[in-house]
Amino acid sequence: MNDENHSEIGGIAAEALRQFIERIERLEEEKGAIASDIKDVYSQAKGQGFDTKIIRQIIRLRKMEDQEREEIDQLLELYKAAVGMT
Repeated sequence: MNDENHSEIGGIAAEALRQFIERIERLEEEKGAIASDIKDVYSQAKGQGFDTKIIRQIIRLRKMEDQEREEIDQLLELYKAAVGMT
């Protein structure tokens, strides 16, 4: 088997593909560990009496741009008024 056949199979650079797959696998493992850490922090917050649903909502809102958040607030108020909640 020559080097060309070893490093390229069916037009695919086998070594590069293997490296991408291994990198993704490592990142997936790290993502799982981070998700577990986040879950632990939510548990700690809940243990101190905080409402984790509200914390999640605050985090979601903080990720938004100010304009996007304002639009959502306005639509929410409009919808609440439409169904008699205000």
